[in-house]
Amino acid sequence: MEAAVASKPVIKVAAICGSLRKASNNRGLIRTALELTKESIAGVQMEYIDISPLPMLDTDLEVDGKFPPAVEAFRQKILESDSILFASPEYNYSLTAPLKNALDWASRPPNVWADKAAAIVSAGGGFGGARSHYHLRQVGVFLDLHFINKPEFYLNAFQPPAKFDSDGNLIDEDSKERMKQVLLSLQAFTLRLQPKN
Repeated sequence: MEAAVASKPVIKVAAICGSLRKASNNRGLIRTALELTKESIAGVQMEYIDISPLPMLDTDLEVDGKFPPAVEAFRQKILESDSILFASPEYNYSLTAPLKNALDWASRPPNVWADKAAAIVSAGGGFGGARSHYHLRQVGVFLDLHFINKPEFYLNAFQPPAKFDSDGNLIDEDSKERMKQVLLSLQAFTLRLQPKN
């Protein structure tokens, strides 16, 4: 088994959080995913990609076929990735404006999201952000993103026992294990979608 794991190719995952708050529980999910890929999941390199520098979508900012520098840097990070992990808070039954803005910038021709595997995680009240998953999946269909089907990860952040500390770090061990299962599923699906050599 260890030899099989060691022989898996390394995949690059771009981790994107739809919340801009540093102490966001959703950003805490990304931090947990980063820790898990370093500590217990071989064959996955994950990088957090900050979407806060992106200007609001305005195609007038595209001059001579070039994007603004922050947009170009973001698009390059997505292009270099094999798959995407979205932490998507739910705002008014949908995804956040900063996340939609990032999706839109990277979908400008040529669409750099196309044919990548993706997974969604979220934390919040009520349904734990689950409704944002549905909207993000609908957007992703048009962008040619391919989402894992299972497991789903949406976490009611306010239901006992405590899931996060005051800095937004995930402290619940059961939730960390669920996150690990999402990452393993994303890894397997990403490898399935890659062309065979």
